[in-house]
Amino acid sequence: MPGSRITDQQVRLYMNHHKHHRRNLAAAKSGMSERTARRVEHEAGLPSQQPRRYWRSRPDPFTDVWESEVFPLLRAAPKLKAITLLRKLQEDHPERFPDSMRRTFKRHVSQWRALEGPNQEVFFPQTYQPGETCRTSSIWTCCA
Repeated sequence: MPGSRITDQQVRLYMNHHKHHRRNLAAAKSGMSERTARRVEHEAGLPSQQPRRYWRSRPDPFTDVWESEVFPLLRAAPKLKAITLLRKLQEDHPERFPDSMRRTFKRHVSQWRALEGPNQEVFFPQTYQPGETCRTSSIWTCCA
């Protein structure tokens, strides 16, 4: 499955099956593709021992418009949807922000909301005062 990482257990299972079976059968039995199995054979170590990538693979396309255009809009109306903001950018800058950048833009907006956006509404504030309330059922009654 694209995007899912293989586990150490899958690698060990593949290596055990590969002793007695061909690559494609051993890969299928361990739940990975043949291409992934080929990559596993050439790597040294288990997936948990490989360093995670922390760098961006391409430059951020929204860097120059984020502070000047998107940030003020989000400050003014934090509940605006990311797709609405992207459509506004597409109107202001035609041919610069195609629909294929939608997911990237949504990720940016959700990250902004998590770090700098408004606080989330609390639906059920739970304040417990010792001795005020007890479990209410047929056996227990209210202590107040």
